[in-house]
Amino acid sequence: MKFQLALDDITMEEAVGLLEKLEGQVDIIEVGTPFMMVYGLEAVRTLKEMYPQCEVLCDAKIMDAGGYEAKLCFEAGADYVTVLGVTDILTIKDCVKTAGEYKKKIVADMICVDDFEKRISEVEEAGADIIAVHTGVDQQTAGRTPLDDLIEMRKYVKSCQIAVAGGIGSTTIEQYLPYKPDVVIAGGSVVKAENPSLEARSIIEKMKGGNRK
Repeated sequence: MKFQLALDDITMEEAVGLLEKLEGQVDIIEVGTPFMMVYGLEAVRTLKEMYPQCEVLCDAKIMDAGGYEAKLCFEAGADYVTVLGVTDILTIKDCVKTAGEYKKKIVADMICVDDFEKRISEVEEAGADIIAVHTGVDQQTAGRTPLDDLIEMRKYVKSCQIAVAGGIGSTTIEQYLPYKPDVVIAGGSVVKAENPSLEARSIIEKMKGGNRK
């Protein structure tokens, strides 16, 4: 089980400061979509160069031109790139093909996917490495959490790893551990906490109690 820190609503200076405090504990650094909109792919390059011991995910949320856009992210240093599960299956296949050329990985983000059973089967057949349970910020505001989606997806996933994101923090992480996600993603709960490093450490310690490897 890996811990992924999602950097979204944060400055580069704040991100570097937080990562320094959590050195050796973060497995995957996520260059979140808002973060990338501000800093571009330079954020991927910078964080990969500064923290080569960590894997870096570029949350590009690719919707079209899959091979080309994935290539840009991988050449910037990303180890993982996200493609939206709702997009055309040809786009996902192109992302997967490009990932293979760079020996990197593709994450299919299932935000707004309606038929999990059908789409998971198609995404796995296309060759994605990870399927991400993702409850968006707007859905969270309406009271939805990713727990029910994780429970349902666990029924259908056969070959991919599973990542879970969507408002997870130290007070909720233990609800997810029984369903054995391969990657736990925390963002706002850490970045917006009064003590971000303490919040992240609390999540990580609870993951270790859930047999984090």
